Amino acid sequence: MDYVVIIFLCLAILLYFLLGGADFGAGIIELFTTEKNKSKTRRMAYAAIGPVWEANHMWLIITIVILFVGFPSIYTTMSVHLHIPLVIMLIGIIARGTAFVFRNYDAVKDNMQVVYNKIFVYSSFITPLFLGIIAGSLVSGQINTEATDYASAYIFDWLNLFSISVGLFTVALCGFLAAIYLIGEAKEEADKKRFIRKTEQMNTAAIVLGAIVFGAAQLEHVPLATWIFKNEVGLTAVVSAALSLVLLWYLLLKGKTKVLRLLAGFQVSMILLAISYAHYPNFIRLKNGTAISLYQSIAPEKTIYSLGMALLIGSLLILPFLGYLFYKFKKIED
Repeated sequence: MDYVVIIFLCLAILLYFLLGGADFGAGIIELFTTEKNKSKTRRMAYAAIGPVWEANHMWLIITIVILFVGFPSIYTTMSVHLHIPLVIMLIGIIARGTAFVFRNYDAVKDNMQVVYNKIFVYSSFITPLFLGIIAGSLVSGQINTEATDYASAYIFDWLNLFSISVGLFTVALCGFLAAIYLIGEAKEEADKKRFIRKTEQMNTAAIVLGAIVFGAAQLEHVPLATWIFKNEVGLTAVVSAALSLVLLWYLLLKGKTKVLRLLAGFQVSMILLAISYAHYPNFIRLKNGTAISLYQSIAPEKTIYSLGMALLIGSLLILPFLGYLFYKFKKIED
């Protein structure tokens, strides 16, 4: 049952990044759209994510519940030492959701719409930024559980070049996923070409920021290159991501968009696999050179069994209805 819980944890993280990332990316695309095209992009993004945008947070909730119940040491370390970026990320989620509702469903359309739009796009940027900062902090080796002062214990754990570069890389990936998704939603050829350009821009930004992540890792002694290039799985994953990138650009240049979503999802999945595989089962690297692993922090056997059964039964009940929700709203939209 240990492996069942760990698999659900990994899947929840991956799905939140892919589905929630594309969701956040809609606001990022809007943020970097010219004023002339903003209102049209806003309407298209609403049509694409409006019916199911809130469902994406289910994966984040599942991740938190699994960590809280199944891996209490990991949950405690994260919630204590990374409480500042966690709170900022959660505020971003709340602000974004609130602004999304009011700007689309408010009975009174007035100047407050401008405020709602700004809150939506900036929180769409801030939330994945701090999600990436948290992810980078977990593997950076900067979390200091032995610190005796506030800054060392709660600030420099996450406020460092590597974590911030991972945060910006995450923003670019979210924008890339959203642009790919919106290509498929575009009905007019001009809109399709515009989102193809956005995809190219976001993908280029992701490549540049990815190189910056490697540079920051080198400066701050994070063995990122070793994790990726010195094991067969990591190397295979990064080569697969590179090949899928070449194919994706080829299809973009040819204007063929049918399989772009699958390619983008595959590419991001391979990037996450390449980064995470080598230090599995370690979940948090600490400043003293040790790590907190999934197996080291796992809850008692009875707790894990109950959690695993709840996840299995819950997936049988929830996943078919979630799939039906996507299908039904898509059918209505078409």
